[in-house]
Amino acid sequence: MHLPGYYEFCSRVKMIAGHGALEKITGALADLHAKRPLIVTDKGVSGAGLVNIVTDAIKDGVSIGAIADDVPQDSDLRVVNRLASVYRENGCDSLIAVGGGSVMDTAKGINIVVSENADDLMKFSGAGALKRPLKPLVAIPTTSGTGSEVTSVAVVKDHEKHLKMAFVSYFLLPDVAILDSRMTLTLPPFITASTAMDAMAHAVEAYTCLAKNPLSDTSAIAAISLISENLLKVMKNPSDKDGRLALANAATLAGMAFSNSMVGMVHNLGHSVGSVCGVPHGTCMSILLPYGLEYNMHKNGHLTAELLLPLAGAEAYAGTPKHLRAERVIDHIRQMNQDLHDTSGGGHARFFREVVDRQGKQMVPREKLPDVARKALGDGAVFYNPEDLDYDDMLMVMTAAWEGVPLDISLIKKG
Repeated sequence: MHLPGYYEFCSRVKMIAGHGALEKITGALADLHAKRPLIVTDKGVSGAGLVNIVTDAIKDGVSIGAIADDVPQDSDLRVVNRLASVYRENGCDSLIAVGGGSVMDTAKGINIVVSENADDLMKFSGAGALKRPLKPLVAIPTTSGTGSEVTSVAVVKDHEKHLKMAFVSYFLLPDVAILDSRMTLTLPPFITASTAMDAMAHAVEAYTCLAKNPLSDTSAIAAISLISENLLKVMKNPSDKDGRLALANAATLAGMAFSNSMVGMVHNLGHSVGSVCGVPHGTCMSILLPYGLEYNMHKNGHLTAELLLPLAGAEAYAGTPKHLRAERVIDHIRQMNQDLHDTSGGGHARFFREVVDRQGKQMVPREKLPDVARKALGDGAVFYNPEDLDYDDMLMVMTAAWEGVPLDISLIKKG
């Protein structure tokens, strides 16, 4: 039964943010009665010395049970189950996740297994499988993109079956999230760009898709404004601590928005590209975002038009005729991708044929596009997209995004 005006919004993570926010971690752990945490991170984060900043901030009354720094780029089912054993073997009573989305998802997965005294995460996939609170979890993001520090979702990949599985529960929300500008200062330019555009996609889809609500709208608008004002400044001056903190706040706001309003076809297709071709999620989001807005414009162009204000400012908004504002938003996002491409020396891909691995090999061969389109049909984000999508639509959008040409909106089958 549809209830006009009805919505639900939950954001109960305690936020601690600032240039020296990590100095508050001991008190935060004490409040949670956490005395022996397992630190979950990856090689890149530990190699950059970021874990040392965390451990140096932890004072009397807390001892580190173990540090697990072998989380892969895509959270892995086997790694989750193995690190749950590390947690138990070292007598840990809590978790600290230090990293990006994969680390956060891995820590959430470990928390399910150890809290439920289980041996396999797969027993708890889907929504509603968790019935009680989990062990204390503190999230410390080292990228400004996923917003996982405030989301009730974990996505873990079964690499053997080439499947990404979602785990959904309010119990997966971290207890505390700490945003400290020091944790993103060493982020390379192309990762700074793609993760920030991931947050932008979260906020834009939260505002323009079907489950939007007044509270998610407010968070989304604030996130879009912060990213638009600070991303290029940080790209040009990576040591800008205020800009780094602004992007961290934006990612958290966008996470609050989309986890309470859901997302649409940009994430629908992005999940599929990541699953089939192994492309980082933020890269998929930045490439697909303008195409999602184009595809849906005939249904929600009035909402897209409203985003010109936080994206481009009051002068651009006032100076653009109302009927052209939605197109101007799409042009603005494409120009952001171009500026990020230029500023990163070409490291930020503008379309899928530009996405290459470390050996320079193309990660999304054109012949894989049908596989991506078929895989996307099974993604739940499609239910919140304003316009229906079928295989032909998916392939049309992916082909345009691969070639780097605007979508021919006359070809969209309007439902």
